[in-house]
Amino acid sequence: MKEELIGSDIKITKSKNKSLMNVEGKVIDETRNTILLSTKKGDKKIIKDQVEFDLFTGNKVTKIDGKSIVSRPEDRIKKRTK
Repeated sequence: MKEELIGSDIKITKSKNKSLMNVEGKVIDETRNTILLSTKKGDKKIIKDQVEFDLFTGNKVTKIDGKSIVSRPEDRIKKRTK
Protein backbone atom coordinates (compact mmCIF):
# COMPACT_ATOMS: atom_id res chain seq x y z
CA MET A 1 0.00 0.00 0.00
CA LYS A 2 1.81 3.07 -1.21
CA GLU A 3 -1.08 5.48 -1.79
CA GLU A 4 -2.26 8.39 0.30
CA LEU A 5 -4.96 7.37 2.79
CA ILE A 6 -6.23 10.84 3.74
CA GLY A 7 -9.58 11.40 2.07
CA SER A 8 -10.22 7.68 1.61
CA ASP A 9 -13.26 5.82 2.90
CA ILE A 10 -12.50 2.75 5.02
CA LYS A 11 -14.36 0.15 7.08
CA ILE A 12 -12.73 -1.76 9.94
CA THR A 13 -13.23 -5.50 9.34
CA LYS A 14 -11.03 -6.95 12.09
CA SER A 15 -9.82 -5.38 15.32
CA LYS A 16 -8.29 -6.28 18.67
CA ASN A 17 -10.67 -3.62 20.07
CA LYS A 18 -14.15 -5.10 19.52
CA SER A 19 -15.80 -1.66 19.76
CA LEU A 20 -14.12 -0.72 16.46
CA MET A 21 -15.58 -3.63 14.49
CA ASN A 22 -17.49 -2.40 11.42
CA VAL A 23 -16.69 1.26 12.14
CA GLU A 24 -16.53 3.14 8.87
CA GLY A 25 -15.69 6.65 7.82
CA LYS A 26 -13.31 8.95 6.01
CA VAL A 27 -9.60 9.15 6.88
CA ILE A 28 -8.85 12.74 7.95
CA ASP A 29 -5.31 12.30 9.27
CA GLU A 30 -2.56 9.70 9.49
CA THR A 31 0.57 9.35 11.60
CA ARG A 32 3.20 6.62 11.80
CA ASN A 33 1.04 4.45 14.07
CA THR A 34 -2.50 5.81 13.80
CA ILE A 35 -5.31 6.74 11.46
CA LEU A 36 -7.82 9.43 12.44
CA LEU A 37 -11.22 8.50 11.09
CA SER A 38 -14.24 10.80 10.80
CA THR A 39 -17.37 8.72 11.49
CA LYS A 40 -21.07 9.47 11.96
CA LYS A 41 -20.47 9.28 15.72
CA GLY A 42 -17.43 11.56 15.72
CA ASP A 43 -13.71 11.17 15.19
CA LYS A 44 -12.00 7.89 16.11
CA LYS A 45 -8.27 7.33 16.46
CA ILE A 46 -7.37 3.89 15.13
CA ILE A 47 -4.09 2.13 15.95
CA LYS A 48 -2.88 0.72 12.63
CA ASP A 49 -1.25 -2.50 13.84
CA GLN A 50 -4.42 -3.57 15.68
CA VAL A 51 -6.82 -3.54 12.72
CA GLU A 52 -7.56 -4.81 9.26
CA PHE A 53 -9.79 -2.72 7.03
CA ASP A 54 -11.37 -2.38 3.63
CA LEU A 55 -10.28 0.63 1.59
CA PHE A 56 -12.88 1.87 -0.89
CA THR A 57 -11.64 3.59 -4.06
CA GLY A 58 -14.29 4.04 -6.71
CA ASN A 59 -15.81 0.60 -7.32
CA LYS A 60 -12.73 -1.17 -5.97
CA VAL A 61 -12.36 -2.59 -2.44
CA THR A 62 -8.87 -3.37 -1.15
CA LYS A 63 -8.28 -5.34 2.05
CA ILE A 64 -5.41 -3.92 4.10
CA ASP A 65 -3.70 -5.27 7.20
CA GLY A 66 -2.82 -2.23 9.29
CA LYS A 67 0.51 -3.84 10.26
CA SER A 68 1.62 -3.52 6.63
CA ILE A 69 1.28 0.28 6.66
CA VAL A 70 2.92 1.13 9.99
CA SER A 71 5.29 3.86 8.84
CA ARG A 72 5.25 7.58 8.34
CA PRO A 73 2.86 8.28 5.47
CA GLU A 74 5.40 10.44 3.63
CA ASP A 75 7.97 7.62 3.73
CA ARG A 76 5.48 5.07 2.42
CA ILE A 77 4.43 7.33 -0.45
CA LYS A 78 8.00 8.33 -1.24
CA LYS A 79 8.96 4.66 -1.83
CA ARG A 80 6.41 4.51 -4.64
CA THR A 81 8.07 7.29 -6.62
CA LYS A 82 11.60 5.82 -6.51
